Amino acid sequence: MTRIDMGRTNKLGYAAVLGLEAYSRKSVEPRLYELIKLRASILNGCGFCVDMHATEGAKRGIPQRTLHAVGAWQHAKALFEERELAALALTDAVTRLGPETVTDEIWNAAAQHFDDGELGALVLAICTINVWNRVAIATEMTPPIDDKHPIA
Repeated sequence: MTRIDMGRTNKLGYAAVLGLEAYSRKSVEPRLYELIKLRASILNGCGFCVDMHATEGAKRGIPQRTLHAVGAWQHAKALFEERELAALALTDAVTRLGPETVTDEIWNAAAQHFDDGELGALVLAICTINVWNRVAIATEMTPPIDDKHPIA
């Protein structure tokens, strides 16, 4: 059970994150959006968001093999387009943060596939899923299992 419902207890803050989410969703192409959201969620260990974005990715037509490979994309590059690989590397770097994470090499590789506006949208989308992961983990959100969300 979720500890608190932040959409109810912290309406303004939650609405601000929803605003970033809405911007990200409309600014990043749907397949790429789900791949980066899934990758960051895997890195952060957020079961709720991994379930959500794997499920949404499947609904958007992303092949199961590709969705499964997001967890080890560096060793399954044939399942991704070059621009997706660059976005996944950027996702790893932005999610892990530190002195050697968002290197010029990673940034420049992404810049070969995305213009400045697209890069900015990617960074905001990556940052947004990191916020959602932290909210979900802190409040102990778990994937729903019911008639609307069956396991199989």
